Order: sequence, then C-alpha cells, then structure tokens
Amino acid sequence: MSQLASPKTSPTSRGPVLPRYGTLLGFFGILVLFAALKPGVFLSLTNFRNVLEQVAILAIVSCTMTVVMVVGDFDLSVGSLASLAGVTSAIVLVGNGSTPLAVLAAVVVGLAAGAVNGFLVAYLGLHAFIATLATMTGLRGLALYVTDGSTVFGLPAPFLTIGQGAIGPVPIPVVIVFGVALVCWLALTQTTFGRRWYGIGGNPEAMFLAGIDVRRLRFSTFVVSGVGASLAGVVLTSRLASAHPLAGDPLMLTSIAAVFIGMTMFKNGRPNLPGTLVGVLILGVLNNGLNILQVNTYLQQVLTGGIIILAVLASGIRKRHR
Repeated sequence: MSQLASPKTSPTSRGPVLPRYGTLLGFFGILVLFAALKPGVFLSLTNFRNVLEQVAILAIVSCTMTVVMVVGDFDLSVGSLASLAGVTSAIVLVGNGSTPLAVLAAVVVGLAAGAVNGFLVAYLGLHAFIATLATMTGLRGLALYVTDGSTVFGLPAPFLTIGQGAIGPVPIPVVIVFGVALVCWLALTQTTFGRRWYGIGGNPEAMFLAGIDVRRLRFSTFVVSGVGASLAGVVLTSRLASAHPLAGDPLMLTSIAAVFIGMTMFKNGRPNLPGTLVGVLILGVLNNGLNILQVNTYLQQVLTGGIIILAVLASGIRKRHR
C-alpha cells in the first residue's frame, strides 16, 4: 500500500507537462503558423465559419465513434454507412419529395446497420475489426448497387437547408453537431449507461462478474454509432446537393483519428468527448490551413496518417504514466 501511495505512482500525480498539454500546445502552434503565413485569409470570420461548417460532418461521426471506442471497440463501417444513408435519403427525395421521410429512412438504415454490427461483435463474438470491415465492404457495395455507381442529383430545396442553411449566424450543421455532442456527453458522463460503458472499456470481465450485461451495452454503442453515421450522411448529402455512393468513405479514417487525438487530452488516455471535439478542430484547421497554402491533397493525407501515429504514441505514453 505504501508503494501505491508514493508520489511517483499516485493517480493524482500531475505528471510531465508534455504528455498532458502537448496536443493543445501543438494545436496552438498550428494556429500561430497559419496565422503568420496567411493572416488576412486564415484569421477572417468567413474562414472561421468555413472551418466550422467543414468539420461539422466529421464531428457528428466522431462524437458517436467516441462512444464505441469507450468500450474498447471501433467501427470501420461509418464512412460507408454515411454514404449509404445519404444515398437512401436522396432516393426517397427523388421519388417522394418528403424531407422528414428521407431523414427517417436514413436513420432507419443507420439503426439497422448499427444493430448488425453490434450483434456480430457483442453476441457472436467477432472482433470489431473483422465485423465492421465486413459490413463496411457490404454497405459500400449496397450503396454502389442501388445507385449503379452514379451520383443522385435533383434534391429539393427544403432538404438542402439541412446542410446549407443557418439559424441566424450559426450554420445548421453546427447546430446539429451541438445537439449530438450534448447528447453523447450527457450519456457518457451523467448516466449509468455511460459509467458502465467506461467500466467495460477498462475491465469487461470485472463488469461481467459484477452482473452487468456487457453484451447488451456493447451492442448499444454500435447502434449509437450507426445513428451518428446516418445523420452525418444526411448532412453531407444536403451540403453537396447530391448523393455519391462513396462520398462518406473518408469519414472512417478521420473520425478514428479525431478520437485518438482526443485521447491524448483529459481522462488519462481514454476516449472522451471534449478531447474528440478538439481533435476534430485540429484536423479541420490543419486541412483548412493546408488548403489555403495550396498544399497537395495527397500530401495532406500523408500528414493525417502521421498525426494518427503521433496521437496513438502520445495516448500510450499517458496510459503508461497513469
């Protein structure tokens, strides 16, 4: 007991500054760099609004991805699911013209796909990587099949307000992000479900021995992720005024990256919503700044991969220190 209570290993020890604040310092460094290189463009209110609009779709997926990663799993199918949900809403709109029905259809697709993922992982015992990789491939194929590999156009104006409209000065996608983030934060921090999700992520065997239905709780996180991906697909389709069967694919990599970046802040290397939102902002600002500087798109992907590696390493350092 005396060893556990020593200052060197105490859980209340503050620890080195760099593992705790390195990510935030890096974020501020990025801001200063782009502000110095392109002050007139990067620091403008118009560009600030653009950044928020650009990261809104990623933020929706990342918030619900955080819930999955809290229990120790992850969902590789979110990008393909967002594409399929967007395609579904577009097909309903072209055939029916009803925006509420189109959104409902997309959410039902998300619920169904999330339930399939949850069943495969929680009840059949498949590894999350294998299960969601398989459903990612299937969902992508389904999106390509129903559209014959083409883009769906001709979406009605009321639907386009979801991704392009604003409430006063605030873009509607940002309002949607606020709602999704608030719900996820409340669920993770203020409910029994959230405490048990974190418990499963820490020690699922102990939670099972305590009488907690671990399978049902793991299942529920994939349903949450499915709904988030479908909402992101709706916003993406509305923003683009079209639905492409592969439009959402990049969301998978970047959402996982955002959660990993967020794990280097707060909660000692564990997934957390505030950190995820900062991670989304870091990726968004980096992408925006590189676009302003006209850096090659392919090099931007290389940088994103490097950021993921650094985030995982930093998260590991925090866990070892804890």
